[in-house]
Amino acid sequence: MSDTEVKQALVLVVEDYQDAREMYAAYLQFSGYRVAEATNGLEAIEKTLELFPDIILMDLALPKMDGWEATRRLKSDERTKHIPIVALTGHALAGHAEGARQAGCDSFVTKPCLPDALVAEIRRMLAARDAPPDADEAKRPAKPTGRRR
Repeated sequence: MSDTEVKQALVLVVEDYQDAREMYAAYLQFSGYRVAEATNGLEAIEKTLELFPDIILMDLALPKMDGWEATRRLKSDERTKHIPIVALTGHALAGHAEGARQAGCDSFVTKPCLPDALVAEIRRMLAARDAPPDADEAKRPAKPTGRRR
């Protein structure tokens, strides 16, 4: 995927705190991404099913339905389980990162984070999503076969 294609990706920002949501959205738009916004877990599911974003930034502490449950539902749905979800949380505890992964999050970013770090994580996740399944295999050295010459 070229840099231009990555930058045209649609990012769904799910954040209940308006100032943070607007800041993320503005910086992502400045960085060339298309952005949609949701303010709670139920709205995140609705917008995902409507727009099918390329990636979701999901706050975990949300009203109506928290980000944990919204992520579990999106990852259990055949239509949306392939969409990468980056958990956004103010909790830096290792248990939160593991819990986010168990809920289905593909990555974990602790707030507050620098906007450049968030964009770098989005790029990394989109590149990983679009890499051929055997891309890692091609980079590894050949395994010895056990035969000698």
